[in-house]
Amino acid sequence: MLYQALHTVVPPAAKAVWRPTVRGLHHVPATGPVILASNHLSFADSMVIPIVVPRKVVFLAKSDYFTGSGVKGAMSRVWFEGLGMLPVDRDDSAAAMSSLQTALDVLARGEAFGIYPEGTRSRDGRLYRGRTGVAHLALTSGAPVVPVGLVGTEKLQPVGSRLPRLARVTVSFGEAITVTDEYDGVASGRARRDLTDRIMSAIGDLTGQVEAGVYNDRPVVAE
Repeated sequence: MLYQALHTVVPPAAKAVWRPTVRGLHHVPATGPVILASNHLSFADSMVIPIVVPRKVVFLAKSDYFTGSGVKGAMSRVWFEGLGMLPVDRDDSAAAMSSLQTALDVLARGEAFGIYPEGTRSRDGRLYRGRTGVAHLALTSGAPVVPVGLVGTEKLQPVGSRLPRLARVTVSFGEAITVTDEYDGVASGRARRDLTDRIMSAIGDLTGQVEAGVYNDRPVVAE
């Protein structure tokens, strides 16, 4: 109910203010499990995608956003829960596995799950190598992967900025990548790597970003 209430108000208001350019939205299926795999430039990315997609998109968010105290903590919790986000403890050594299981549970319910294969935000604008969790989700669940390309969100809410600014943002959705039986008999590690590279290539085609060729590590200072 909270999600429905916020989604009725926030997307129309945000679109009226920022007027994002949206391309290829028809590639996102209206129902059924789907993985939206996007590049990651800004904290605002997890709000931009649900704003332009008409169906609910579940993202994982730092558990800190759900555990604050006082009025500020309560408002933060209501906001992130209302956006359909689920908490994950990124400092827990078992967080990676638990987050993948959470994602599989979301897909098993026939919902849309949003993920950033780069793992963390690109601070130099390049497209970093994808981590194979996205392929694990696709190969395990059978859900199609829709590549998403974000352009301009780093200007919408730059690193260190508390509030969004006026900026031109483009959100592009590519043709769904559906995994059938092409990886039957292929070693699991090789299959995940190949599929992840295909997904990242599709994202790069949408954004035009320069490929970094390496993984993007989280900064020492928590984001």
